[in-house]
Amino acid sequence: MKKITFMALAAITAATFTSCGNQTPNASLKNDIDTLSYAFGLGQSQGIEDYFNYQGIDSAYIGAFIKGLNDGAAAGDNKKKDAYYAGVQIGQQIARQWVKGLNGEVFGQDSTQTVSLKNILAGFANGATKNYKYMDQETAQQIFQQKMADIKKVYVEKEYGPNKEAGEKFLAENAKKDGVQTLESGVQYKVITEGKGAIPTDTSMVKVNYEGKLIDGTVFDSSYQRGTPATMKANEVIKGWTEALVRMPVGSKWEVYIPQEMGYQDRNMGNIKPFSALVFTIELLGIEDPKKP
Repeated sequence: MKKITFMALAAITAATFTSCGNQTPNASLKNDIDTLSYAFGLGQSQGIEDYFNYQGIDSAYIGAFIKGLNDGAAAGDNKKKDAYYAGVQIGQQIARQWVKGLNGEVFGQDSTQTVSLKNILAGFANGATKNYKYMDQETAQQIFQQKMADIKKVYVEKEYGPNKEAGEKFLAENAKKDGVQTLESGVQYKVITEGKGAIPTDTSMVKVNYEGKLIDGTVFDSSYQRGTPATMKANEVIKGWTEALVRMPVGSKWEVYIPQEMGYQDRNMGNIKPFSALVFTIELLGIEDPKKP
């Protein structure tokens, strides 16, 4: 989760008031300056619906928005009111965006678990007032990273642990099938077509066609479906892929079975849930020369 600085928040607040302009409910267009002012305010309101949607504001409450607009403008250079309105803006952003983002990062997008808004606000307020009763800001960053990793690990293990067992069972049964070979790493493969070309090193750029499936047969990615082969460096993919590529002669087509620890491990990749064993059909089309245009 990106750290949002005070300056970034100030910019958001300033942009908000700028986009709303100094429009008032009742226009009085008596001269060119009046008309210019009105036209400016009206022009600046373009995109306000997108702003409402972004902020989660219900347009049914436009009257409350206009009242707040006028109150903000009436505050003028009142520093106390400026500070108050900035606090309102930041508080809304914490409740609507920070909490949601942190929940997704720690628990996953589909979880109903949530972090503590009360303690986020307490920590933010203490930081703003330099009240380091529990920890200073440097320590807070370290603790945040460690606690997030610890909590995420416990949650992921509890939620997706069964994927480990399912993958291990699948691979144990698969290893007994004819033609399936098992590497020391646990990666398994079956040769569909044996090529006659060169074998890539782990630093080679390779051109491949592939299809990726979960162990239940669900296809989650396929260059065949896109109609375009993929080019990649052999050591910049998941470990299970590298294990296969550095053993495949060009022209080969293998079915590769990858245990979770050689795949995405505890990462949630959308259609690929944590601890998922994976099955790939990989067709090595060639080794690309990076020096060629």
